[in-house]
Amino acid sequence: MSPAAQPSGSAPYSYTLRHTLDADEHAACLTNWQQRYDQLSAGAFDGVFEEFCFGKVQLFRESLNQSVHQAGGAWPGSRTFAVPVAIEGTGWFAGEVYDAHSMLTLGDSDELDFRTPRRLEFLACTADATALNDYALQVDHRDLEAELAGRRLAPTTPERLAAFGSLLATMMASLRATPELLLHPQMRKAMEQALFAAVLDTLSAGSGQIAPASSCRARQLVVARARAYMEAHIDEPITVADLRMELGISRRTLQYSFQDVLDLNPVKFLRAIRLNAVRRALKAAEPSGRSTVADVAARWGFWHLSHFSAEYKTMFGELPSDTLRRAT
Repeated sequence: MSPAAQPSGSAPYSYTLRHTLDADEHAACLTNWQQRYDQLSAGAFDGVFEEFCFGKVQLFRESLNQSVHQAGGAWPGSRTFAVPVAIEGTGWFAGEVYDAHSMLTLGDSDELDFRTPRRLEFLACTADATALNDYALQVDHRDLEAELAGRRLAPTTPERLAAFGSLLATMMASLRATPELLLHPQMRKAMEQALFAAVLDTLSAGSGQIAPASSCRARQLVVARARAYMEAHIDEPITVADLRMELGISRRTLQYSFQDVLDLNPVKFLRAIRLNAVRRALKAAEPSGRSTVADVAARWGFWHLSHFSAEYKTMFGELPSDTLRRAT
């Protein structure tokens, strides 16, 4: 049985529905994924997460009201497909721009590099890749993993994408109304096979050729290298000039790369990363109460406490002292 589909105890399925008010809380909802969400846009976070795990599949829905950058990866041996059902503008997924007409896919060895727009709701399914590929070989003589190798946007048409999204929505609505259906092994198998068949129908056959690398890929690499440098020196007063020297690129290239990939300039992104780091540190503060907001903020390079508090409240919708108070 696939890791994500393994229910706790003796239950043959699991169901989760959560209203989240924090990006880290939301990131931790998805069963057996390793993720980190950094909030990029300012405002109180508000999200909804819903998930069913059974057999060799994982169905889930996420709704977010803030732009976040998601990093990490799915459970070993899996293949994921996601369809936006409500989206404002466009987002960025590992070197590709996606919109309402995109089908996203992620293999188990693919790094999750996902920037959402400010408003996004999507439906997704994660399946055991071997089981899905065996089904494709037996039913349609297709090697899906070979077709999808190197791809992040799956080849399909708007009509097929709409049909797939409709199936996921209908399936989740049925399970939400009568989750006890999943107590029956025949039902779990039937839904698993229906999902596998829908994936085959959605993906355009014979589209295994990978497009040549584009400027989008180059800009993704710039941002990835810059992020690695920022995170390694996050408690230092990094400047745009430092990044340019480290990466050996022009100011314009750096600016355009961040704007395309993360919809933020490098300075604002670095500030967002530090604010998210402070929030995690405040939430993890010891109950002894020895930590202070000033101490934690200083550790991450915020020396002007009143400016920091204002930026923190703008970003997360509450004062840092409120976050610390809840933790301690």
